[in-house]
Amino acid sequence: RSLALHIRMDAEQKEVLGIAPIAVPLAEEKLEKRCYKLVKKAVSAKHSRRGIKEVVKALRKKEKGVLIIAGNVTPIDVITHVPILAEENDVPYIYVKSKADLGTAGNSKRPTSCMFVLTPKDGADYAELFNKVKKQILKATPSWD
Repeated sequence: RSLALHIRMDAEQKEVLGIAPIAVPLAEEKLEKRCYKLVKKAVSAKHSRRGIKEVVKALRKKEKGVLIIAGNVTPIDVITHVPILAEENDVPYIYVKSKADLGTAGNSKRPTSCMFVLTPKDGADYAELFNKVKKQILKATPSWD
């Protein structure tokens, strides 16, 4: 299907789910589940950063990985600077529908606005999943050239 149709359908769905209009690229259902699975594995391996403050700090320190942002954060101004930092540091990012689900995947009782999964070290049990998710995120990210 065409990109215009894809964006229009997403706009209607976003409005119903309370997802911000800036949430582009928004993960498809299959990719969203993979992202949650990746977050779970990274948190258990202690290779993640949770929340805006930690994520911004990691991005400023030039850490590499994948950024997963909740699309239903209110007010949206709280996270609008995070994708810009990610783009400046060549960190792929994607939006998921729910901050509650992202928090649950991150082994937290509280909703989480963003999670930064660090690039796995050699022999990490989530390395294969990380590479698969990263490739799909790069594929879903629109090119602004």
